[in-house]
Amino acid sequence: MEDLRALAMATRQQLAAAQAQLASAWRQNQHSRELLANRAAVVDDVLRELWITLDLPADMTLVAVGGYGRGTLYPASDVDLLILQSDDATPTISATLATPPGDVSPREEKIEALVGMLWDIGLDIGHSVRTLSECLTEAARDITIQTSLLEARYLIGNPGLYENFEKSFRDALNPAAFFKAKQLEQAERYARYNDTPYSLEPNCKENPGGLRDLQVIRWVARAAQLGDTWQALAHTGIITAIEAGQLERSESRLRELRIHLHLLAGRREDRLLFDYQEKLADTLGMVATEAKRASEVLMQHYYKTAKLVTQLNTLTMQALADHLLPAQVGAPVVINAHFQSVRDLLDVREDDTFERSPRALLECFLLQMQRGEIKGMTPRTLRALWRARHLINAQFRADPANRALFLSLFWQPHLIHALRRMNQYDILGRYLPAFGRIVGQMQHDLFHVYTVDQHILQVIRNLRRFTMPEFAHEYPFCSRLMAGFDRHWLLYLAALFHDIAKGRGGDHSTLGVADATTFCHDHDLNQEDTDLVAFLVAEHLTMSQVAQKQDLSDPHVIAAFAQRVGDTRRLTALYLVTVADVRGTSPKVWNNWKGKLLEDLYRMTAKLLAGDTVPQLAGVTERQEDARRILRYYGLRHGVEQSLWDQLDISYFMRQHAEEIAWHTRNLYHCVDTQEPVVRAHLNPSGEGLQVMVYCPDQSQLFARLCGFFARLGYSILDARIHTTRNGHALDSFIIFAPGFGVAYRDMIGLIEHDLTQQLITRPPLPSVPAGRLSRLVRHFPITPACEIRPDERGEQYLMNISAVDRPGLLYAIAQVLDEHRVRLHTAKIGTLGERVEDVFLVSGQALTQTGTLVKLEQDLLTALQVSAT
Repeated sequence: MEDLRALAMATRQQLAAAQAQLASAWRQNQHSRELLANRAAVVDDVLRELWITLDLPADMTLVAVGGYGRGTLYPASDVDLLILQSDDATPTISATLATPPGDVSPREEKIEALVGMLWDIGLDIGHSVRTLSECLTEAARDITIQTSLLEARYLIGNPGLYENFEKSFRDALNPAAFFKAKQLEQAERYARYNDTPYSLEPNCKENPGGLRDLQVIRWVARAAQLGDTWQALAHTGIITAIEAGQLERSESRLRELRIHLHLLAGRREDRLLFDYQEKLADTLGMVATEAKRASEVLMQHYYKTAKLVTQLNTLTMQALADHLLPAQVGAPVVINAHFQSVRDLLDVREDDTFERSPRALLECFLLQMQRGEIKGMTPRTLRALWRARHLINAQFRADPANRALFLSLFWQPHLIHALRRMNQYDILGRYLPAFGRIVGQMQHDLFHVYTVDQHILQVIRNLRRFTMPEFAHEYPFCSRLMAGFDRHWLLYLAALFHDIAKGRGGDHSTLGVADATTFCHDHDLNQEDTDLVAFLVAEHLTMSQVAQKQDLSDPHVIAAFAQRVGDTRRLTALYLVTVADVRGTSPKVWNNWKGKLLEDLYRMTAKLLAGDTVPQLAGVTERQEDARRILRYYGLRHGVEQSLWDQLDISYFMRQHAEEIAWHTRNLYHCVDTQEPVVRAHLNPSGEGLQVMVYCPDQSQLFARLCGFFARLGYSILDARIHTTRNGHALDSFIIFAPGFGVAYRDMIGLIEHDLTQQLITRPPLPSVPAGRLSRLVRHFPITPACEIRPDERGEQYLMNISAVDRPGLLYAIAQVLDEHRVRLHTAKIGTLGERVEDVFLVSGQALTQTGTLVKLEQDLLTALQVSAT
């Protein structure tokens, strides 16, 4: 045993030294293929030596599989191994697994010793122990295992057993079935990454346009025995020599990037995280320009490569389909003078179709949208399309027939698929040069997760889904509104232009309006439709800002918004675009509470625009009657509410829904003058999280204490409504939630009610603000905290706007400062945009009325925000 430990230590040191030497040599000569092959060779030697030293049985074979089987091993990649046994091995792996605990066979001891040694020497291994029959059975059942075995490479052991395995595997492999399985697997992988290579932190291996797209081609070619190199694939006629060169160069760029990423991270990391982008750019010699950081230059190079890889993958996979599935090709079906259908793919009838009729560059996408049986384009068409894209010039764009054809695309089903293809092949950016300028453009903020062009396509996708019955369960209200909205394609146009002017400097909404208006005039839209598109581009941020930052219980807020919108059609259009826009930024940005705020704003504004003099939620009498009806439903007699309601002023009823009023009343009508705290919690009826009510005699530092309590439990406060009754009690209501909370919300209700009651009774000293670590995004996109305090429109209270990095305890820190300055909080609207918070508070207090004390308050708040972000 001591000998094995010494061997493991010596081998570990030898392996580490060899790998460090390889990395150093690579940094000097930058031959990535050589590095990967040499690392695999070093590991080969180590494995063979250990196999001999441990004296594995003669009827076993050690086989490299997966990426290691290809003979390419990245600096931090795992080492995939198959320990192959003959079918008559005694015992087989199945029998070994059935051996009683403690009764280990000599064969199993040998295998365990080898695997343990491999981990001890520092290799990250993935291993399996199978007989030949088990390999064939598992390969037939699981495409991942079949793919891994496809790249098997003999290392050491019984060569006859390996030859038998290789022949049996090859005989059992069905290239056509393998191809179909890899197609399905690729489609599933694309869906996991939202069908785009343009996320801001892409995975250079798995994302569309990453190394996996190239590996899929190699796997299929290997299964079909078409060769292991791009040149061999070109020799068969599947691809051209030019495409082989493009594939070779693209693979080399991605390979080099992944090597640098592994060495920089010091582990297996394939995501181009913000943490590494600037360092990678520096390592690769990328230089910042006047308008772009070096990391942006790096990422635009990456996106360009990824885009080319997706194009080549599409083209080559379709060419492989023609080769492997010849029986499905059939005779061409003529569509029109320019196109025909071949195996459900659109095909040009002549190689120079686009040169003879440039309008066909748009027509080919229209045909795919109109004819559901067409699933894509043939390799010949894709090559011709790529060659002819330069024909879309100023003259092409000015042609009325081309303009009419482009506009008609927005009236068709499957719009988003067509737009993505047009973007992929540079057609969309050439027809709309403004769109071409934002392709691959990074968005340096804390909530967008896509480049500008991909965000726009996501928004159009969301709008399109509002029209589709299969998504009605996910977007019920939006689907209902869209069904009654005529010419909904105008919303797609607005989405296309809403962020098209980002990165030019200045207000992108204003600049986008100019682009959209010009487009509408050029494409003969009438004035009404032009005005709607321009309005949506100009105001696409307004509804979200009003819903999240202003008091929706204030009728003046609703009236001002209604006046800005003008009519119900514009309101509906703006609501649909806003929901699609917010949901198209990042999965983290949207939540049910945000959705409720937007829907409440829509409904109240719609009522006002329909002729109501007062929005629904501002009707105090109506709300009280609704609350009474709910109380009767729970069996409470008429009049029991009066003792509590006599202590509440009109502002309470304006800020609460009837359901919340009834809930508060049910819990408090019998203890209005209690001196003991009353804490109640229940599941948030409007979405995720909990609703918490606190009722107790007013006390100093109450809001700070409540915020601190929720922060220590890991909850974020989405909404807070603070009220003081006429009998001197505080009646506060909170909506809280915890993203990714491991404990069910229902299970936390009892704990919150008990522990918070004890806090309010004992009133222990307030703890310090909890420290929190900065997230990766915040470190790379820091924001300067901002605080603005100004009187509301009536001059009765003050609006305090806070903008800062979201941190644990942030609201608690703000509450402590307000308490120190004796500022009273009435409501808090908490807006979270990814890692950034934009909170709005309605406050009052003597400190706000004098310049000196107001400045001091703002300074103290900024200090608290700065501390919380360190």
